[in-house]
Amino acid sequence: MLFEQIAKNKRKTVLLFLVFFLFIAIVGAALGFYLLNSVQAGVIMSVVLGLVYAVYMFSQSTDVVMAMNHAHEIKRAEQAPALWHVVEDMAMVARVPMPRVFIIDDDSPNAFATGNKPEQAAVAATAGIIRTLNRDELEAVMAHEMTHVRNYDIRIQTLAVALTSAIAMLANFGTNFWYFGGNRQSDDRNDAGNIMGLIMSVLVLLLAPIIAMMMQMAISRNREYLADAGAVELTRNPQALIAALTKISQAPPMAAQNVSDTSASLYIGDPLPKASGLQHLFDSHPPMDKRIAAIKKL
Repeated sequence: MLFEQIAKNKRKTVLLFLVFFLFIAIVGAALGFYLLNSVQAGVIMSVVLGLVYAVYMFSQSTDVVMAMNHAHEIKRAEQAPALWHVVEDMAMVARVPMPRVFIIDDDSPNAFATGNKPEQAAVAATAGIIRTLNRDELEAVMAHEMTHVRNYDIRIQTLAVALTSAIAMLANFGTNFWYFGGNRQSDDRNDAGNIMGLIMSVLVLLLAPIIAMMMQMAISRNREYLADAGAVELTRNPQALIAALTKISQAPPMAAQNVSDTSASLYIGDPLPKASGLQHLFDSHPPMDKRIAAIKKL
């Protein structure tokens, strides 16, 4: 079952890569038509730039993501013994290499794992989660993160972060160009077809970051239930995970400066303020009550 899940996640990585780059090509077509009056040039430019940016983000994923979330690395057990030994124990139980360990100086309890493979994985925990949870609860949280590492969820989630960032970069370039004067090549753009093309291009550029974020969040939501089940499998203590998730859900959100929107989906609990109404489309996690109900059925 485990090896099937890992193989499935590796296949999903390839599919995710293709879907996101198709979307980057669409954004590039809009960018090219809007700026250069050439769809082909825009597609080529965007795919090349998006590929370079995504490869850089993916290859440097741990350091980039940790910097985005203002995390600092601890390299010895003496720096944070409670966290270090729990991570060490859960990595051993999950049979994955000991990941790098980071701390985020934030009072809200939360944690995440990142990296493009288990050998290059890293986990980050907030100062708040170390203070708020007891050892059993912290073990449950780290078992959840080790499940993400073991199942190669971190590769999918990290790739989604990288590609979402690439799409946002391209879209922001186009919209900023528009704000500062737009395309001056208007001599041959007076017919209805070109005007409609310009309108569609602007809409694509405005909506692209939103659509990419929704795709990323949907990917994240599907992974959390499996990671919760994996945590119970590793610890044999569902009540500890339920207690940890309850404390995380009842805590205030993290400080805005300590968490990046594009990496919010990596956390075990949503680190951002609770959404309402249609904003639930952007939820990075399933509702906590549904996760707890699923754990109780295990």
